[in-house]
Amino acid sequence: MSPAARATAAKPAAPKRTGAGRQDVKTVNLALQGGGSHGAYAWGVLDALAEDSRIEISAISGSSAGALNAVVFASGMCEGGRESARAKLEAFWLSVSTEGSLSPFKRRWLDKALAPWGGFWPGARWFDAWLSAVSGLMSPYEFNPLNVNPLRVHLEQVVDFERLRASNDLKLFVAATNVWTGRGEVFRREILTADHVMASACLPDLFQAVTIKGEPYWDGGYAGNPPLWPLFYETQCRDAIIVQINPIERHETPHAPDAIRNRVNEITFNAPLLAELRAADFVARLIRSGVLKSDDYREERLHRIGGAGKLESFSASTKNDVSWPFLKELRDLGRIDAKEWLDKNFDKIGVESTLDMDKALRRDPVKPPTRGAPATTR
Repeated sequence: MSPAARATAAKPAAPKRTGAGRQDVKTVNLALQGGGSHGAYAWGVLDALAEDSRIEISAISGSSAGALNAVVFASGMCEGGRESARAKLEAFWLSVSTEGSLSPFKRRWLDKALAPWGGFWPGARWFDAWLSAVSGLMSPYEFNPLNVNPLRVHLEQVVDFERLRASNDLKLFVAATNVWTGRGEVFRREILTADHVMASACLPDLFQAVTIKGEPYWDGGYAGNPPLWPLFYETQCRDAIIVQINPIERHETPHAPDAIRNRVNEITFNAPLLAELRAADFVARLIRSGVLKSDDYREERLHRIGGAGKLESFSASTKNDVSWPFLKELRDLGRIDAKEWLDKNFDKIGVESTLDMDKALRRDPVKPPTRGAPATTR
């Protein structure tokens, strides 16, 4: 049985009362997808959840932009609670944006480092065309020999990693892909450094692999986007909200080279999530049918915010747009979707899944497994 299909034997924590006559506090885990600047949508979801005192976050897993959001949010939580987490996320995304304010020294350093490429970088209007041309002819070891990554500068501005490692406010799971083995690896809060987070966000067309303990790593989205199994294995909470920013479906056939590449990337980065959902659903059906009774397994309650609708209206190429108005637009969409989801589904947290698995996996409703069903042959 794959890790995604198995769950811990730990008992779920009971909802806590906030006081006489007041509503229960519901505990959830979060799984944050990556997807370039579209990660600002997850920023909005986190902002809305942190604003709602009825929600307590137990653990967060993430890949790429999802890992960045998770680490910045957790850093704020350990330093000053919900409001600090919200402020840190805004500071981080403002720093990433074209209106960000690096210190004069760091700005001069970045401008000098990027000078050989004419200042091309995410946010420049011609970045897509430049990247398409260059990445097809040269590797980042050639066109980015200094391995410059401005995201590291932005991240280290807002996150105190030493303080984060020493905290125990919530569990963190950051995914990266081992280049040598092709397998995903999950790094936990107790060991996290900027290297681990940058490994999770390392796009191989743009950046050199990040070396950790002598082994190279690429973007975590190739192996788990986002990883669900650590939430199943290592937490007591059974409710996991997936914040999905890569649409599974697009009802159009791309023709241009950039559009084809972007759609291939979306399919690739959604594949690990679909695989984990199938595995978790298979175990859930075995449990519900009574076929699987071991205490080593439990049925997870899965939920999802995003994944279609509003986000689907944005082309994949806009994942390189880091203009502040665009990032705020995505944040606001995330806030709206999170609030609407809470209004509709808050009472179901801790009770049942709200993710329609048949619809998510695009299949007819599956009949429960039958004990002792005879094998059939064709």
